[in-house]
Amino acid sequence: MKISLKRLGYTAAILAVTGYAVVTLRGPKGIPSLVAKRQQIDQLEKRNAMLAQENERLREHIQRLADNPAQQELEIRQRLKLVKPGEKVYLLNNNK
Repeated sequence: MKISLKRLGYTAAILAVTGYAVVTLRGPKGIPSLVAKRQQIDQLEKRNAMLAQENERLREHIQRLADNPAQQELEIRQRLKLVKPGEKVYLLNNNK
């Protein structure tokens, strides 16, 4: 009878641990949460890579402007809409 009580105790303990594991893994902080976090991490890594490429592109553009004063002047004039004295500017109306 003593052996049967030990086996019953072990079986009950194993069932309790298994039940707790199932409830915990299926809960809000279980496997579905881990999958959602992994998807979020993947999305953020892709966005980070895109931003790194954009930073590199802008860094190269800044370097080109620093190396070429004529290109730098043109960029400044376009952004600030500046005109040199004596230049003629024609504004076209795109409305039809």
